[in-house]
Amino acid sequence: QVSLVQSGGGSVQAGGSLRLSCTASTTIFIINRMAWYRQAPGKQRELVAEITSGGNTNYVDSVKGRFTISRDNAKNTVTLQMSSLEPEDTAVYYCWATRAGSGAAYWGRGTQVTVSS
Repeated sequence: QVSLVQSGGGSVQAGGSLRLSCTASTTIFIINRMAWYRQAPGKQRELVAEITSGGNTNYVDSVKGRFTISRDNAKNTVTLQMSSLEPEDTAVYYCWATRAGSGAAYWGRGTQVTVSS
């Protein structure tokens, strides 16, 4: 079993920055892909950014140039650095990871990010 523990988030004014971190707690399994999703009120959950174990990244167009995803494979940690935040970035952000081999996917509990104008 893998559990994802999230930290960071909070409230900030437009133009500000926030940082999200997520650690996959496992000493047995190898973590493959890691990502951040978000869900705004009344909207579907969407992929924000993902990163493979090899460091390849992918971003949703709306955050390109503003958000940066990174990971520390040794610590099974993924970080999302968010800059130039906009009110439209307000959402609950979820960490997501897959287990190598089985492909089983796991979700964090979510953390609120609120950007005021």
